[in-house]
Amino acid sequence: MNKLNVQVLPSLLAADMGRLEEACVRCERAGADGLHIDIMDGHFVNNLSMGPEVVRMARKLVKIPLHVHLMVTNPETMIDAFVDAGATTVLVHVEIPGDPKPVLQRLKARGVRAGITLNPETPLETATEYLPLVDEVLCMTVHPGFGGQSFIPEVLPKIRALRKSMPQLNISVDGGLDAESCNRSAEVGGNIFLIGTTLFRATDMAAAITSIRDRARASLSTLMP
Repeated sequence: MNKLNVQVLPSLLAADMGRLEEACVRCERAGADGLHIDIMDGHFVNNLSMGPEVVRMARKLVKIPLHVHLMVTNPETMIDAFVDAGATTVLVHVEIPGDPKPVLQRLKARGVRAGITLNPETPLETATEYLPLVDEVLCMTVHPGFGGQSFIPEVLPKIRALRKSMPQLNISVDGGLDAESCNRSAEVGGNIFLIGTTLFRATDMAAAITSIRDRARASLSTLMP
């Protein structure tokens, strides 16, 4: 069985909003595998956050992949703007009012990685029909909309079930992650870790990224030798 690539991506939502350019460069220099950017519309979730111009700014400054999570009600109206701005991956929620399939198909047609996101309480079965269209499934381990929440361990069995059914799928985990919860997520099959507060508050972000990545890689290898 081919080994999955374990990745650690700092989440820009946890950065100092007045120093985003500096934060992007810091993440790349620290050896991050990419930069995670949360987009909130004030409708699908109550909060508002960044837009395509932040992605465009990051694309000009760094060469690492840009991983864009759309927490929005109508992603079909936004995806082209984010792809044009330089997104490498765009993830949409399975819980949106409409059918995610055309959005995922559009993303693939645009040549970017497409992903589907599940909230903590959303059953895995709701995403089954979309799995052939995606490069990644994001399992939220907090309720989307705000940073700094606590990790919800009840999501771990969902990650385990998804890994069992899709051995080669990229499974990302986002929400309340620190070194320990990343490791617990890796033990059940997660391989991409989207981390905010833990990394941006680290005295040495590079050391934190390396430590989390190495430990998660070791844990995942015991699950998938």
